[in-house]
Amino acid sequence: MIDLRTLRENPEAVRVSQRTRGEDEAVVDALLTADERRRSAVAAADGLRAEQKQLGKQVGRAHGEERDALLTKGRELAANVRAAEAAQSAAEAKLAELHAVVPNVVHPAAPAGGEDDYVVVKEVGRPPVFDFEPVDHLDLGVRLGALDVERGAKVSGSRFYFLTGVGAQLQLALLNLAAAQAVANGFTLMIPPVLVRPEIMAGTGFLGAHANEVYRLAEDDLYLVGTSEVPLAGYHADEIIDLSAGPRRYAGWSSCFRREAGTYGKDTRGIIRVHQFDKVEMFVYCQPEDADREHAGLLAWEEEMLAKIEVPYRVIDVAGGDLGASAARKFDCEAWVPTQGRYRELTSTSNCTTYQGRRLSIRYRDENGRPQVAATLNGTLATTRWIVALLENHQQADGSVRVPTALQAYLGKEVLEPV
Repeated sequence: MIDLRTLRENPEAVRVSQRTRGEDEAVVDALLTADERRRSAVAAADGLRAEQKQLGKQVGRAHGEERDALLTKGRELAANVRAAEAAQSAAEAKLAELHAVVPNVVHPAAPAGGEDDYVVVKEVGRPPVFDFEPVDHLDLGVRLGALDVERGAKVSGSRFYFLTGVGAQLQLALLNLAAAQAVANGFTLMIPPVLVRPEIMAGTGFLGAHANEVYRLAEDDLYLVGTSEVPLAGYHADEIIDLSAGPRRYAGWSSCFRREAGTYGKDTRGIIRVHQFDKVEMFVYCQPEDADREHAGLLAWEEEMLAKIEVPYRVIDVAGGDLGASAARKFDCEAWVPTQGRYRELTSTSNCTTYQGRRLSIRYRDENGRPQVAATLNGTLATTRWIVALLENHQQADGSVRVPTALQAYLGKEVLEPV
């Protein structure tokens, strides 16, 4: 949730954020009105309760007709208190309803617009030039004995697959490389649960506009996570954490699940857009004033991993209309995919400021010992989709694939040979 103090002190900033996202800014005024009505209802109820308390003292000292009159007045006042408390509850419920649907305030530097209005921050490396017709990752994976989507569909349906042989080894190599990098940079490695309670999923902002992307187990009232960001955000829910020594950084290794609702017909070939994949995700808790610096650090670590797999990539500053509800700013790293002749997303890193911390009641103590809401950030270090860029960019004329130097120790191979 956004900070209501920001709303009261600078409502225009929230309106600008809504415009940047391409969303209705009328909700800002509705939230302001709801906030004013709640504060007014609280003041009215508090005033009546104070009057009721004072009357109680008078009754204790009164006798005879005076006491009877005060008791009558007390009954009337009690009815007024009940009505005021009901009005307060209704006002608080309305405020909570509106507060929950307003997305995070977009960072002032983030571009406005939708999916295609990103800004390219930089491009790194040059797309490879082949002296043969390049083959896409699916055909390469089949020839290498690394990928089987036909049996994946037979067993589980469309957008499922088996990683087989060197394909399974390649994914483990990528994720182990990512985990090792995270640990070397001070992250605590975690293997979190992939089923979470509704309040944790909602607290991270994933049950809003994109709730149809999430798998739900209705009988157990649990959700399958689409990223380990969710359980890692919930790890310190309802806690006051110690940030006196600096940010807390975790790296979660998990399977992830996405329904891919609304993507019928998109990326149906291969493993670019699938229902299940594995990922190593960085997650940071920090003081709000450190969030921008931490965001830059997460992006740098993502680029370090991309350099290790030796693929051309670009970094884009994602436009406001393409941000999730919890993100104030997001950078994507997109790798070149030769057979598509374009860049495709491999990683993203989001600065969620205090949006998730406020929803999940994650706090820290400031220098004066007062509890304050913590900021949260996340960023991907490696995922199954990386196999696409790796196979296609490092393919050779004979159908083999060169293994990047950083992965050779994990795979025990310099070249993946067709079977």
